Amino acid sequence: MSADLPPLRPALNFDPELLLRAQPVRVVFFDVDGVLTDGGLYFSEGGETLKRFHTLDGHGIKQLQRAGITPAVVSGRDSLALRARLGALGVAHTRFGTEDKRPAAEAILAELGLDWSQAAAMGDDWPDLPMLRRAALACVPPSAHPEVLAVAHHVTRALPGAGAVRELCDLLLVAQGVYAAQLAEAAR
Repeated sequence: MSADLPPLRPALNFDPELLLRAQPVRVVFFDVDGVLTDGGLYFSEGGETLKRFHTLDGHGIKQLQRAGITPAVVSGRDSLALRARLGALGVAHTRFGTEDKRPAAEAILAELGLDWSQAAAMGDDWPDLPMLRRAALACVPPSAHPEVLAVAHHVTRALPGAGAVRELCDLLLVAQGVYAAQLAEAAR
C-alpha cells in the first residue's frame, strides 16, 4: 500500500538569508526555562522543581543529532527532572546552575573543536545575551524579553515549551539539506 502513496513534499519554508546563516551550524546551545519549558516553575509540596517538556521539541533534538548537529544545554538552573529529560534525549553537553553562560558555552565549543561561527543559540532572557550575540544564528521564542528579541535573527512562531525548539531544529535541518530525506524516511 505504501508504494501507492505519493512522496511527501516538505511544507516548511524559511527565509533564504536565514537558511544561509544556519548552514555552518554544528552545535546548538539551548537555555531551558522559557525555551525548552514554558518558563513556569512548578514546585511539589516537598520543594522539588517540576518541569513540563514538549515531545515535539524532544523529537527535534533527536533529529538534530541524526544530522550530526550537537545539541547542548546551558542553564542557570538545575533539577533532577531536567537531567532525566536530557539524559533520555542523549544530550551529553550540558552545564547546569550557571548564570555566566558565555564561559560555559565556550568550554563546550572547545570540547567540540568548534567556534561561535558554527553555533546557534536559543534563549529568552538577559543571561542568554552573551551566547545569542556571539552565535552565527540567534533564535528566540516570541515571549522572550524585548532586549533579547532585539538581537534575534529568528523569532519562532511556536511558543516556548510548545514547539519553539522544534522550529529551530527544523530550520537547521532544512539549512543542512537533510530535512526532506528525514521526512521521507519517517513517512514511509
